[in-house]
Amino acid sequence: MAGTFFLFLTLSSHLMQTVLATNPVLEFDYIIIGGGTAGLAVANRLSEIPTISVAVIEAGSSVLNNPNVTNPDAFTAAIGTDIDWKYSTTNQTHANGRIMQQVAGKAFGGTSTVNGMTYIRAEKSQIDIWGKIGNEEWSWDDLLPYYKKSENLTIPSQAQTSSGATFDPTYHGEAGPLKVGFPSILANRSIFDTVAATWNGLGIPTRTDMNGGAVRGISVFPSTIDADANLREDAARAYFYPFQERKNLHIFLQTTASRIVWHKNGGKKQVANGVEVIFSNATIRTLEAKREVIVSAGSLRSPAILELSGVGNPNILSRYGIGTIVNLPSVGENLQDQPNNAYAYNSTFGLLDGSATYVAYGSDSDFLPSMPPRSQLPIWAQKVSDATNKTISPTTLEYFFNIQYDLLSSSVPNAEVIIAATKQYGLGVTSILLSAFWVLLPFSRGNIHITSSDPMVQPAMNPNFFLLDYDLEVQVAIAKWTRKFWASEPIGKQVTELSPGFAKVPANASNEVWGEYIKANFGGNSHPVGTAAMMPEKLGGVVDARLKVYGTSNVRVVDASVFPFQVSGHLSSTIYAIAEKASDMIKEDMR
Repeated sequence: MAGTFFLFLTLSSHLMQTVLATNPVLEFDYIIIGGGTAGLAVANRLSEIPTISVAVIEAGSSVLNNPNVTNPDAFTAAIGTDIDWKYSTTNQTHANGRIMQQVAGKAFGGTSTVNGMTYIRAEKSQIDIWGKIGNEEWSWDDLLPYYKKSENLTIPSQAQTSSGATFDPTYHGEAGPLKVGFPSILANRSIFDTVAATWNGLGIPTRTDMNGGAVRGISVFPSTIDADANLREDAARAYFYPFQERKNLHIFLQTTASRIVWHKNGGKKQVANGVEVIFSNATIRTLEAKREVIVSAGSLRSPAILELSGVGNPNILSRYGIGTIVNLPSVGENLQDQPNNAYAYNSTFGLLDGSATYVAYGSDSDFLPSMPPRSQLPIWAQKVSDATNKTISPTTLEYFFNIQYDLLSSSVPNAEVIIAATKQYGLGVTSILLSAFWVLLPFSRGNIHITSSDPMVQPAMNPNFFLLDYDLEVQVAIAKWTRKFWASEPIGKQVTELSPGFAKVPANASNEVWGEYIKANFGGNSHPVGTAAMMPEKLGGVVDARLKVYGTSNVRVVDASVFPFQVSGHLSSTIYAIAEKASDMIKEDMR
């Protein structure tokens, strides 16, 4: 059956391109740029209405039968292959000038085909803040029904429960398209009990369910996985293949969206007429949109598409000969990502042939002696504004930083530590446990902008890792806290540190030594948000609370780029929920 799906999709895509070659104008009610996590969810929900036609433009191909995608124990296997955009950052001035890899899926299913599959939602207070900055009807209570609507939780089996899997049914859906569950084989319960007891000894409680709006604690976390078939559950498997017979849903694979095409109406708000696309044979055509264009190309590509379409900062657009359609300087600004470091420990647990999907979240008070004085915030705001084209004013950034400071002061988690077996990374069955950790809410901000009018040229991405010294201080504190965990009882008796090792970072290492280690060895977490932020235009917003791009009447952005702030959790669950909510808003606006 899977082979039939793949053949159907390939033939369908080629057929659509052939039709366009002979008939250069095709009309659809809605055109979605990006067949990824958000784009396919929106396409599914809109095409539920049989009289509405939907087209999805996707630069990648189907990966339905790609073992680098389908195997949940090979999560890193697809990174750096043809289904990865293989983005890279600019030289990171505050991180030894290093160039960092940025992973994003170039495939039907988007980044859901290459990510770590972790299903952990944001903290309740973080979503509530979205509404408090001016986004009406955006709060945890508004979004929770959409988290549940998207989800089809597989109740853990007795064996999984015995290995530590727990959940609270209050917060989960069991009828949505997206299969969520626990790996078919979890590591022995004694390992989780040892890990949990150690974290408990450091003041971190065991949490039954990370997805109820409070994440501080230690738990076995669920994943986007088809637990029965032991397959990765990506957006295409969830939202397209079971519905592919819909005649009003049209998929264009290996097709690049080059720019949005506009009506020449001279009105106050610009009206999108369609999308210019480039097929794999270099043919250029325009697909016409009768109702809306929805940009769902992800935080690293959606702002570039807007700029290529004349929506953005006129100073940047004119540099590449692009006329300004909508003067919106904040497009591509407010980029937020997290620095990720990792340790490795040999254990006495024997060969780990099951998945150790353990995660711990800690608040600043768990690993820092105190918060910095609030008087630092205007200094940080000025530095970030100076480093990002002064597009967002120091006053606005100080307002954002005060919000973030208040969240951190209220014990919103700021550290994540994930523990996994080598098997889960496609590295075979060993006795080694891997431990990745990162600061969740850095204050540094960066940007992403086009470097050419050619849509095939990658934009310049600058997350500005460690632009603010305080972010490095927090990452150092988390590194020391994570090593303290591994040295504490009862886990400490059963592991030996392999990396970084005490020769490289001595037990009594100074903060300076730790800082140099962090900067030399971290990687970007590939959790970018904020580049088309949903907030009032006066604060630097790109889209309003209905996700419409300011200055346009029928262009929306629906993906992680609309998150105004980074979250304490993983992105995909919230992206699916936003897409579900956006679909309902679009349907409301049809009337």
